[in-house]
Amino acid sequence: MPVPQRLDFLVGWASSPPKNQLKMKNMKSDTMRQREQRTGWILVTPALIILLLVFAYPILRAFWLSLFTQNLATELKLVFSGFANYSRMLGDGRFWQTLSNTTIFTIVSVVVELILGMGIALVLNQSFPGRGIVRTISLLPWALPTALMGVAWAWVFNDQYGVVNDILMRLGLIEKSISWLGDPTLAMMAVITADVWKTTPFVSLLLLAGLQSISADLYEAHAIDGASQWQSFRQITLPLLMPQIVIALLFRFAQSFGIFDLIQVMTGGGPAGATETVSIYIYSTVMRYLDFGYGAALVVCTFLLLVAAVAIAVYLLSRARVNAAGGN
Repeated sequence: MPVPQRLDFLVGWASSPPKNQLKMKNMKSDTMRQREQRTGWILVTPALIILLLVFAYPILRAFWLSLFTQNLATELKLVFSGFANYSRMLGDGRFWQTLSNTTIFTIVSVVVELILGMGIALVLNQSFPGRGIVRTISLLPWALPTALMGVAWAWVFNDQYGVVNDILMRLGLIEKSISWLGDPTLAMMAVITADVWKTTPFVSLLLLAGLQSISADLYEAHAIDGASQWQSFRQITLPLLMPQIVIALLFRFAQSFGIFDLIQVMTGGGPAGATETVSIYIYSTVMRYLDFGYGAALVVCTFLLLVAAVAIAVYLLSRARVNAAGGN
């Protein structure tokens, strides 16, 4: 073998690690990966235990209690009744009415909050004098206590001395006071308005955080290509903002579905149960009528419905995100 070829062979043999060395390297990497996973589980385990105690135990306890009858008729003693409480729920017209009210309230309020929150976030994302002060002021409704805001909005919609009636009468739009909280349809509109005013800043805050993570170079390049502002919003902003939109929708959906304090303060579920939600019905069942078994069944059923609705929403939003990304 010539000298140059022999040198190339020796250099190639020396530079290529033996198979045993490759195996040892792979074993070391696997060991480090397993060690990192083990360390991660050790760090996460305390938080998981706390979550199980805070969330899982009450639900399991409620399911166990729902299999018993415990009310004034049984002298508050536990009497096993199986799934009788769930059978009773199927024929409970008040439960289905409150579920309908809760669904309407949740869908309308979340959709309006998303639209308004997107508009506010787009405005607050622009550069203008005093932007920091405007951002701070826009968060005040969300920072104030919900019960306090419920009292304030009840005054605003009061039919005798409310601000809404006073403004409408001064403008000549109405001739006599409107009972906003005494009419079933208007009462639902009033509580939705109060909830939208209260929680839209939260949605805008989440969306604003997502907008600030989008590079301005993308919009400049898109504008150079001749795209309009609407095309940039549809092809850049919406796809890149989809994770924040999903988070905002899930948070607000869960919160709106479990709404209690705002409606309890403003209408108490009235008039004639027109604004009574599932949470208020559960509260009345347990605290007013002392029907603990049936109240627990209502809690379990509501929890399962909420989990199913959230799972469906996540699936649909994930598909929408994939379609939006694929379309671009």
